Amino acid sequence: MRTMAPDILPGQSHPLGAVVFPDGVNFCVYSHNALAMELLLFDDVDDENPRIIPFDPVVNKTFYYWHLFVRGLKPGSLYGLRAFGPYAPEKGLRFDGSKVLLDPYARAIAKCPRYDRGAAMRPGDNRAHSLKAVVVDYDSYDWEGDTPLHIPYSRTAIYEMHVGGFTRNPSSGLPESLRGTYDGLVKKIPYLKDLGITAVELLPVQQFDEQDSPLSLKNYWGYSPLAFFAPHNGYSHRAGAFGAINEFRDMVKALHKANIEVILDVVFNHTTEGDHRGPTLSFKGLENAAYYLLEPNPALYSNFTGCGNTVNANYSIVRRMITDCLCHWVTEMHVDGFRFDLASAMARGETGQPLVSPPLLWSIDSDPILAGAKIIAEAWDAAGLYQVGSFIGDRFSEWNGQFRDDVRKFVRGDGGSVPKLASRIMGSPDIYVKPEREPNRSINFLSCHDGFTLNDLVSFNVKHNEANGQNNADGANDNYSWNCGAEGECDDPAVEALRLRQIKNCFTILLVSQGTPMLLMGDEIRRSQRGNNNAYCQDNALSWLDWNAVEKNRGLLLFVKKTIHFIQEHAIFQQERLLNTAENSPQPGIVWHGVTLGAPDWGNDSHSIAFTLSHPQYQERMHVMLNAYWEGLSFQLPHSGDAKQWRRIVDTAKPSPDDCLDVAHADPVSGQFYRVESRSSVLLLEM
Repeated sequence: MRTMAPDILPGQSHPLGAVVFPDGVNFCVYSHNALAMELLLFDDVDDENPRIIPFDPVVNKTFYYWHLFVRGLKPGSLYGLRAFGPYAPEKGLRFDGSKVLLDPYARAIAKCPRYDRGAAMRPGDNRAHSLKAVVVDYDSYDWEGDTPLHIPYSRTAIYEMHVGGFTRNPSSGLPESLRGTYDGLVKKIPYLKDLGITAVELLPVQQFDEQDSPLSLKNYWGYSPLAFFAPHNGYSHRAGAFGAINEFRDMVKALHKANIEVILDVVFNHTTEGDHRGPTLSFKGLENAAYYLLEPNPALYSNFTGCGNTVNANYSIVRRMITDCLCHWVTEMHVDGFRFDLASAMARGETGQPLVSPPLLWSIDSDPILAGAKIIAEAWDAAGLYQVGSFIGDRFSEWNGQFRDDVRKFVRGDGGSVPKLASRIMGSPDIYVKPEREPNRSINFLSCHDGFTLNDLVSFNVKHNEANGQNNADGANDNYSWNCGAEGECDDPAVEALRLRQIKNCFTILLVSQGTPMLLMGDEIRRSQRGNNNAYCQDNALSWLDWNAVEKNRGLLLFVKKTIHFIQEHAIFQQERLLNTAENSPQPGIVWHGVTLGAPDWGNDSHSIAFTLSHPQYQERMHVMLNAYWEGLSFQLPHSGDAKQWRRIVDTAKPSPDDCLDVAHADPVSGQFYRVESRSSVLLLEM
């Protein structure tokens, strides 16, 4: 055996990453084709002369795993890797021993003020401008008995939000140090709780590269992952090697105490390393052809994501890394679930072909550690693979993009939209055809980070993305929006009144539909991005939540809050099976009507629909009337039960606070008809 430094031991091939033991730290990294490997230990983030420890390929390598043990090394130490081997892009090999690489299993990334993405793209040594990983020990944190919440989908209301943008605006009222941080979010938990939110879906908080953006703009959304296991340190104000980790866990613990789940938007379809022109930061320099899908010319990257590369998710070592990562976030960080960005890209095989039975997705679906976690797929990718309704597995929920589009078309007044609207309200049984599938696995939404906000949906006919510096060529063109008569900001009271009514119509349909509702941050107070439907690089007031709007739009906020609480208080909106469509069914059911009872108009020229919901076991009965026509319509009402009458809960044509009433103060409705004003929604409750 070769002689080694007295504090360097052979180490072991499991577990991967930097793992703390009582007497030191074990390092292990995978590389099939590397000829040599080095561990770099830094004294601090600015250290340009780290201690360099070579891995002996005889002593410190088992199969394709490079490993060594550093005796006496402590948690908080900073480290990086360098891998040496052939630089032969034509063979898919891109080793560059001059570049400091991040460990794919790095649990934390140190804040490095001198980090320069460009230095990882240019030839030569980048030690002075590289990122450093942190050796992490999790045992010292006190979870105070906290565990994931396991709230059923049937009782879930999701709020998609950006950790930074939620409190970064000075109007948040927080001290400057807390704005845009995990701790800042904690300060606003009472707002979320009062709104009725049961789960926050956080835009990416896996460490990403903020410099991955054109024209010197900042990557704001975070869909530029760099270290999958590490919480993004840009959302932490705490100093120290473990600041971001502990601040994130404090946030999770505080949300759980408020009975709010934490769902992470995770990005395993691509990384920030981009295509052949991108930087060498980690995966490229360790084993390029293992981590990425390559073209028939291996010097080029398959791009099914629109972001330059595609992760080779079903390759054995990559599949292991992703499942290990998900289990890490559940066990060590206590998160409650995941939303998988461009999840269909993870269904592709090593040549890019869609797989009938993708190993990774089945591994996630069946992993016992993840059994209680919510797993939500964005069931498409950027290359045309669209799997909404057919995504693999038994457990995945799906973002229902067709719900978004069909409801938008109806509210806008498009012809032929009523039949599809009815299916969306039912939980989309035409899309989700598995007989035992829970309707709440349809994640219903009308807006999300990607696209118009709800306010902009009713304020703009076309996108206005000029600020992104791409000549307005980026972002979706098909938004199914309508500006209500004027493009953008408008001081015409009639236009503004119509816009507010349309927003309330959207919320009403979203919340009375079977499925799990998801709201976009700030829609409840009319957050606007001034028509920008792709604000991924706008880390400024254009994207941030303006807390002054809470008071300015208090009426809409009250409407949304009351409507959420109403659906949470009624069993008919918490069903785990499709509603029965038969009249007088003993099971929870739905009966369709038009302006005349029992006579829905499914024609191309129809712009209205009504339906009666009933839950005999809980003696719940309500009647919903939706009028997207440009004139008011009189709807015939069902007969009310003995000693009962219809009472109005929601009428979006009425001003606040009469647009949504508490059950205890609901207005009685007399007569056999109810006039629903133009472009309005009404919900009546039998009491």
